Amino acid sequence: MVGADLKLGDCRNWREAEYKAALRAERIARSRTVFSAIFTPSASPSPEYVATASSDGRVALYSIEPSVCSQLKKVDESDLQLQCPATSVPLFTLGKHDGPAYDLLLYGEGENALVLSCGDDGCIKGWRWDQVLKGLRAPEKNWVPIVELKNPQQKGPRNALSPIPETNTLAADKQANRLYSAAGDGCAYEWDMETGQSVAVYNGHTDYLHCIASRASQNQIITGSEDGAAIIWDCRSGERVATLDPYRALKVSKRSKDKSPWVSCMALDSSENWLVCGSGGRCVTLWSLPGLDAVTRVATLAVPQAVTITDDQIVTVGAQPRLSRWSFGGNLLSQVKIAPPSAFSVSVHSSGTTAVAGYGGLVDIITEFGSHLSTFRCHSTSDL
Repeated sequence: MVGADLKLGDCRNWREAEYKAALRAERIARSRTVFSAIFTPSASPSPEYVATASSDGRVALYSIEPSVCSQLKKVDESDLQLQCPATSVPLFTLGKHDGPAYDLLLYGEGENALVLSCGDDGCIKGWRWDQVLKGLRAPEKNWVPIVELKNPQQKGPRNALSPIPETNTLAADKQANRLYSAAGDGCAYEWDMETGQSVAVYNGHTDYLHCIASRASQNQIITGSEDGAAIIWDCRSGERVATLDPYRALKVSKRSKDKSPWVSCMALDSSENWLVCGSGGRCVTLWSLPGLDAVTRVATLAVPQAVTITDDQIVTVGAQPRLSRWSFGGNLLSQVKIAPPSAFSVSVHSSGTTAVAGYGGLVDIITEFGSHLSTFRCHSTSDL
């Protein structure tokens, strides 16, 4: 018989509403996903801050300076998936989308850059980085974006308006002051950043867009879709230049009735002559754009969900806790265990430091030598 002084299990202390709220908050925190994490401009050679876009709609800024990283719990790589990383409180939250925030993009250079975000609400929002730096010294409660764009609604029968399609990712041609967005209605939108107006629509896919890249040197953009195709567009005429099938590693003139797995991610190298595409068929394909030839096709253990090219290496993350580096010839150069069991974002700083983010609200900062500088779980701040 339990003593009267023992309160454990006493139903008189049961508060069902509080228990449900706590359980729900815990589940939401553990299932939170960081869809994008990028390094922000820094005066020092090493990165100082990371901006994140999360499934709770928030765009937040975190410090990764050594003094802050030293206070976070160090995670042993051998038990990376078993340990609970420290929760890091953001320096502040820039803004919030109505629904998940999917992507971040730096538009411009240095302190004059804009931090752009997009999300499920079909909105694109932007904040000036120099104003953000001022906010580090005197944080504000509410940040008002200086850029607010929204995808247009299509008219249907009897002038009924369709829902506003989500914006899944962004790309830019900074020299031409153009921003490109990949939307859930299967269209890519071109925006004039001086006027804030949509000036062109690229419509040719049969399903929603996952990714987009700007090939500014050729005045082209490339879009990747759920329909399995990657289409190269001429921005001057608005016409398609070519259609690629990354899964079959073929240039196609006519779409096959057999649908290929979706194009999950893509990236261009600095010369804009090489394009890498990730496929839902668990492979990565490297294309030489001058000849539109698929030169390398690499099979991956899981679906690649983010990719970038740096120092003639293909860097991928996806639906497995691994950061992989491949040569252009398809050889696996290195593989590092990462904290997110499924990663949706990879960003490489000029210093070689890499930021990986994904499921569980986890962000993993990895040095150029493959060691973990810091691993933390993003904290959800109070509503704006």
